Amino acid sequence: MDWMQVILLSIVQGVTEFLPVSSSAHLILVPVLTAWDDQGLAFDVALHIGSLSAVVLYFRQELVRMTRSWVGSLRGGEKDQDARLGWWVLLATLPVCIIGFAFRDVVALGMRSPIIIGVSLIGFGLLLGYADWRRRGERSEYQLGLKDVLIIGGAQALALIPGTSRSGITITAALLLGMSREGAARFSFLLSIPVIALAGGLEIVGLIRESHEVDWAAVTIGAILSGISAYLCIHYFLIFIKRVGMQPFVVYRLLLGGWLLWLFW
Repeated sequence: MDWMQVILLSIVQGVTEFLPVSSSAHLILVPVLTAWDDQGLAFDVALHIGSLSAVVLYFRQELVRMTRSWVGSLRGGEKDQDARLGWWVLLATLPVCIIGFAFRDVVALGMRSPIIIGVSLIGFGLLLGYADWRRRGERSEYQLGLKDVLIIGGAQALALIPGTSRSGITITAALLLGMSREGAARFSFLLSIPVIALAGGLEIVGLIRESHEVDWAAVTIGAILSGISAYLCIHYFLIFIKRVGMQPFVVYRLLLGGWLLWLFW
């Protein structure tokens, strides 16, 4: 990879991982729309490590409280709101893990076309717009019930379809369940931690099995840039949606999806 490719892919991954615009769609489209070769598995691992580091660092205080309370609940202690949130994050991760393992080859080989991405961007974008317009609840991530978690977790599994957006579909489900914009986004970001960790772990297993040389300079810079851009994205996204809402992202999805359908249909 040349350095322009390293910089662009790192920033694209870091920014789009947490915006409701589909990071997988953008990372698939970059090589489609350019003459660049595939970036390779080692670089993908680096980008995931950068994004994961950013969200863990941003929510470090919440994660410390959740982990401490969750471990305490395993030992028979009281299940306070932090312990309950820890259990909810784990429970909501199960559907995407089960479906992802079951249909991994189908998703990887049969659903990466620009047409599918375009349709997903438009369809799920309209659903996000409707959820944001229809109902603005006040519940936070600490006020979720079991039914809410199962619905959001089931919705997260739809993100295996390229163009859906993991953050977009989980935020959509949360808004429809009466959560506030900030609460929906924060719970979506917490859900990203086990998902990104598992995806990165699978890529690391694949990398170990390969015998290709690794460009450590590109990998290191990629992880750093991805982490910085992801951290800034999380911070300013939470501020932006509180003041403006989700509609600008809906417009972006519709324009990008429409352009892809016009270009590749």
